[in-house]
Amino acid sequence: MKIYKHADRLDHFQTGIFAAMDEKKDELIRQGRKVYNLSIGTPDFKPMKHIMDAVRESVGRPEDYKYALTDSDAMLDALIGYYKRRFGVELEKDEITGVHGTQEGMGHLGMAMCNPGDYVLLPDPGYPIYEAGSYFGGAEVYYYDLLEKNDYLPVLEDIPEEILYKTRYMVVSYPSNPVGAAAPKSMYEKLIAYARKYDFFIINDMAYSDIIFDGRESFSMLSLPGGKEVGVEFFSLSKSFNLTGLRLSYLIGNPSIVGALKLLRSQYDFGISYPAQKAAIAALTGPMDEVRAQCDEYQRRRDAICGGLRRIGWDAKDSQGTMFTWIKVPEGYTSESCISTLLETCGVVGTPGTAFGPKGEGYIRFALVKPVEELNEIVDIIGKNFPLHPAK
Repeated sequence: MKIYKHADRLDHFQTGIFAAMDEKKDELIRQGRKVYNLSIGTPDFKPMKHIMDAVRESVGRPEDYKYALTDSDAMLDALIGYYKRRFGVELEKDEITGVHGTQEGMGHLGMAMCNPGDYVLLPDPGYPIYEAGSYFGGAEVYYYDLLEKNDYLPVLEDIPEEILYKTRYMVVSYPSNPVGAAAPKSMYEKLIAYARKYDFFIINDMAYSDIIFDGRESFSMLSLPGGKEVGVEFFSLSKSFNLTGLRLSYLIGNPSIVGALKLLRSQYDFGISYPAQKAAIAALTGPMDEVRAQCDEYQRRRDAICGGLRRIGWDAKDSQGTMFTWIKVPEGYTSESCISTLLETCGVVGTPGTAFGPKGEGYIRFALVKPVEELNEIVDIIGKNFPLHPAK
């Protein structure tokens, strides 16, 4: 059979550690070992009943199987009402477009916004789609560091002015995947001032806005003075409402950026399906008590894994939000060797920090996708089987 060599641009992407870890995990399962998978951020909670009921009703309607060429007025109105109640933000319909998940929206945004020679500012560590979307847009990437000593917040003064003047957009994400940090309003206010001064846009990924801990406030960047003028944000229903497979997210804010993404997507997409739109309407107009209870449960899980690891000698600081914990590896390990040893000795699967950029070295990420009882069991297994001080 003739083998087709993929396009050269795909040489930029490698599976690397993930393929190797999957092979090891599958081998342990074949051996009959119990494996605890904390590597993927897929919620283990169920969607709320009123959302499933809305989907169930929609799939019984033949007319809901047609192309959904646009976002329905009903869905847009539901989102506008939600943003007003939740964040105090007034929206117009031309300031919103639905996308098939933030992953897809972010992956195409560079093509909609960038020209060759434009710079984009991306976090390191940061979620990989940020870099992929910028790469496909032909942009040059400048990475700004997220360091523990700076509370994982950007130090804008460290970015050279010659880069800032060439910047098309800067991506920020709080609560942050992978590092689990939250950001104060003051950080966004400073960033908005920078965006105005140097004439760039802010892309705010707020996929985890409803998973924030210890009484911290969740807010929209668009609620701040100048936020809508210089920026947009991705707002997702995936993690708040456990709808990951329905791919429901929105780009919201500056209408020129929203319009650019709409124009690009009009060339390859037919929009969010009607059953998914009905799910979104139910989520956005329904009660929020289960969302808040779910956040409380994520915080208990964080306490179980981070507090438990600290008790057995790990440097595991509490995450401030998201469904992830960002944990420093014990002395003598790299990120990848720590993950490999956890799998081999304990059957625990995590993600090495280097999967999110060079500054992720020295850390691993665990997803809070198991109940507290099972996380306690995982900590106990690590305490008994993981060599905290590796042989040299």
